Amino acid sequence: MENTQKKDTGYHLYGMHPVLEAVLSGRQIEKVLLKQGLEGQQFRQLLTELERRGIPFQFVPAERLARFRGGKNQGVVAYLPQIDYIPLEEMVERALEKNPAPVFVLLDGVSDVRNLGAIARSAECAGAGGIILPAKGGAAINADGVKASAGALLRIGVSKCKNLRIPLYYLKEKGFQIVAATEKADSLIYETDMRKPTAFVMGSEGKGISDSVLALCDEKVRIPMNGEIGSLNVSVAASIMLFEAVRQRSL
Repeated sequence: MENTQKKDTGYHLYGMHPVLEAVLSGRQIEKVLLKQGLEGQQFRQLLTELERRGIPFQFVPAERLARFRGGKNQGVVAYLPQIDYIPLEEMVERALEKNPAPVFVLLDGVSDVRNLGAIARSAECAGAGGIILPAKGGAAINADGVKASAGALLRIGVSKCKNLRIPLYYLKEKGFQIVAATEKADSLIYETDMRKPTAFVMGSEGKGISDSVLALCDEKVRIPMNGEIGSLNVSVAASIMLFEAVRQRSL
């Protein structure tokens, strides 16, 4: 099994809530810059956690923070050294220990970091076992993605593989059904038993799921629609798929 376990280069995380989520989730943080004069309950919670965990922080004038994201940072900027990706086998085994029928989401070329963040948020809320990304051709996890995920990208497991065929073969061997979401499918999402160990495959914003990946999927399903546009944003479609699985498992 070949996995890319390299770490992304460091980046900045902006905003009170995303930084607090990063701290609470145990992410490694090099230091935090705080605007002088900050007040409020969430700020006090952040300050308490920084002190308790020994994370370096510094109060700086607003002028210094103005160069970060054009000043749109709520007066809080954290330096995160890197994102750690979990090896595929480890992530799957962890999920199976918690749930005999976990759900994973594989993203085939999703390039918009906001879509990635929104999908991660839905996946975490739905209790998914993790997200699997290709090493190339997809969105990188950065500050915008973390913010769009409301901190979910710091809580849910993420694995990167050389290409998606590697995790697809592995998940099949582990007994997972591979379900592709595509508007070209004949079957509706409600016709698939999602109580089994399941991996959802979501395609890119423009091209959808690639033919090579689609050929490895066990089932192809579509979300019924009555409008004229014919397709949903990938983050919305992923959320519908995930919560259909939640619905079926709650019956």
